[in-house]
Amino acid sequence: MKRIADPFNSWECLVQTIDVGGRVRTFTLVTPPGGEFARLLLVFHGSTQRGEVFRKFTGNAFDEIAGTAVAYLDGFRGNWNDARKGSRFPARVHDIDDVAFAEAVVKRVADGRETYAAGYSNGGGMVIRLLHERPDLIAGAAIVAAQQPMPDNLLVPGLPVVPKPVVIFHGTKDRIVPYQGGEMAHWAQLAFRVGGGMLSAPETAAYFAGRNGITTAPVETALPRRSGPPVTRIDHRQDGCAPVTLYAVHGGGHTVPGPKASPVLMGRTATDVLTVPAMVDFFAFTVLS
Repeated sequence: MKRIADPFNSWECLVQTIDVGGRVRTFTLVTPPGGEFARLLLVFHGSTQRGEVFRKFTGNAFDEIAGTAVAYLDGFRGNWNDARKGSRFPARVHDIDDVAFAEAVVKRVADGRETYAAGYSNGGGMVIRLLHERPDLIAGAAIVAAQQPMPDNLLVPGLPVVPKPVVIFHGTKDRIVPYQGGEMAHWAQLAFRVGGGMLSAPETAAYFAGRNGITTAPVETALPRRSGPPVTRIDHRQDGCAPVTLYAVHGGGHTVPGPKASPVLMGRTATDVLTVPAMVDFFAFTVLS
């Protein structure tokens, strides 16, 4: 366990190690002052990142969820063994058990508290795998710049469906994971060592809505625009069913909506809709008194 300096806030920040099937894994755990928290949030970074890198990449935004401990997990050599059959990076080649890693962190940290998962890009694919393979571990999921694999590209098909609330964020001009779905561009497949077909972002939202038993048509709302690319919220809601919401960032790139813009090569970042406040509203998190 290693304590690291945190110039951004007064919360405790520790790098921890944990044994998962004989392999040592690491994660950065951020907890509120005094150590009290109501829930745990697992955060899965994008390809070639680490947990602490993604934390800085997002301007520490996930740390700001009141009453929440945040575990930024580190992938194997920068990647996750996600839900796509077409993945070819070391985490898949070596069949790394990232599901067991998530479970181990939940058991160590959550201590019976509700746990949520959020992931970006390859990390979003890992969250999708959890929703299919171990939905019992999480109470809800946030997926950023990632999509549901097409049936012939899904690594974990045929498992029992457990409805979960899901909120999705995706840019319509994402050059790495195209909003309209299908296969990634050839250069992206080579660069990130992935492949296979994906549903579009709206189809991904509809897919999870169907799993949740929602049969009503989605409702689209254009959100007020102040700066940055415009955003449409697409809500799948029905009484008695876990909701699904897609935030479509028009002209947005392969980015995490928030106050900190991603590098220019990643495309435009939405600043009107921020991922963390949207998550808090969607999941109706309550704050410790």
